[in-house]
Amino acid sequence: MEQKNEISELIKMPKNQFHPLVYIGGEPEIGKNVYIGLLSEVNAKGAKVKIGDNCDIASFVSINVADSHKKTLGLAKDIERKDITLENDVFVGSHCFIGGGVYLGHHSVVAAGTILTKSCQIPPYSLVVGNPAVIKEGYYQDKIDKYK
Repeated sequence: MEQKNEISELIKMPKNQFHPLVYIGGEPEIGKNVYIGLLSEVNAKGAKVKIGDNCDIASFVSINVADSHKKTLGLAKDIERKDITLENDVFVGSHCFIGGGVYLGHHSVVAAGTILTKSCQIPPYSLVVGNPAVIKEGYYQDKIDKYK
């Protein structure tokens, strides 16, 4: 998709392959056949973000390696930054936040509005819902097996 230079220049957002109103910071590793919706951000400045193949990230999603609250309060000298991984075939619903230290296993779904702020490893085929997040391990395993 060709972006119009005027939009990117006006809002000072770097161009990306998704949409002029998707913010990509740093150099995330983004797989094949990935969709990132309008007004979402992927911030990989200072840490790694890896998004596998066939992922669908809805609009208004923030994937952000940085946590500056301790620095802001004077409890740390630097912004804390941790890696984020989404394996293949992960869906992230609208208005979600995925923070540093999160690892999402393949074929998992993060339901709309879910907040993942603590380092965690979500197993494959899981459904993650809410704030605080509830992890339903293996939720999609049988459904996917039956579909095949």
